[in-house]
Amino acid sequence: MREEIKKWWKLAEEDYDTAKYNFKGGKYKVSVFLCQQSIEKSFKAVLLKKTGEIRRIHDLVALGRDINAPENIINSVKEVTLAYIYTRYPDVREESNIKEKASKFLIIVREVLQWTKKNL
Repeated sequence: MREEIKKWWKLAEEDYDTAKYNFKGGKYKVSVFLCQQSIEKSFKAVLLKKTGEIRRIHDLVALGRDINAPENIINSVKEVTLAYIYTRYPDVREESNIKEKASKFLIIVREVLQWTKKNL
């Protein structure tokens, strides 16, 4: 695995670990944001392997399609992709049930990381 790909993958794993840590600490909004970041970085690692380039976007569905992720993965990340917006901007309506979302997203991230690891 090329060094740059390793760096993206390592960041994806670190974001996932930090998302779990924040969830345990009751910092659900941070956990949700880091779930989105973990998936984004893992997809970018696969994209870098496949194309030699990184797209500077945050849309997980578009990135998933770029790397030919299976439909079940793409469907799973649809809701997570929105976290990039509502966890960062105060002028966007806050999400309800953020703890529930964080719990669900942590499961999705684990599944995505398992898939991406097989494709690196």
